Amino acid sequence: MINLKINGLNVSVDKGTTLLEAAQSIGFPIPTLCHKEGLTPYGACRLCVMEIGEGDRAKLVTSCTYPAEEGLKVRTASRRVLRARRMIIELLLASSPQSKTIQDIAAAHNVKQQRFRQEYEDCILCGLCVRMCKEQMMAGAIGFRGRGQDRSIGTPFDIKSEVCRLCGGCLYVCPVCSLRCTYNQPDKAICGACANLSPPCVEKEPFDDMMCYMEPCVACEIK
Repeated sequence: MINLKINGLNVSVDKGTTLLEAAQSIGFPIPTLCHKEGLTPYGACRLCVMEIGEGDRAKLVTSCTYPAEEGLKVRTASRRVLRARRMIIELLLASSPQSKTIQDIAAAHNVKQQRFRQEYEDCILCGLCVRMCKEQMMAGAIGFRGRGQDRSIGTPFDIKSEVCRLCGGCLYVCPVCSLRCTYNQPDKAICGACANLSPPCVEKEPFDDMMCYMEPCVACEIK
């Protein structure tokens, strides 16, 4: 067994367990987008970031790909972590604001604006469809192509795949294709219709970590 601390709690997990699995096993809510049980961890969306270490040596890591280590000290909701997550959510909203999945994540994390150039992409390169097609459907009909800003997902040379069974598995797991919000105006990139109260404790001194993990957080808002 591997012993580590998550938000000050002593946790024992089996070797090979990721930080995401360790945190979820004791009930800490960790947002994910590119992660899905049964598929290989990919670490594309970065929403599951956690802070490991202490002081100047502390760093952010993707918890879905980082293995638990003996004696590791982990923080799942520090001010640094929440700031990074909100920045990532803004970038996702800039890419695909009509995804209800992304809108719900934004609302849950109290993201009310995004400061980047608005796009309306149909793909956020989370890789869920590629892994679903290869690992669950045993087809491998689609994959990543190109690099950088030219990176995309599709069949080799855009030729219709002979191994695709039209099962729809790729559409089933896609966070952009599944449910869509209907508006398309840049000034309404965040609807906030499903907004929850955000935890105020981490935004105020002297707290540098979230004080509770209730969803939605309401106790601190009640006067």
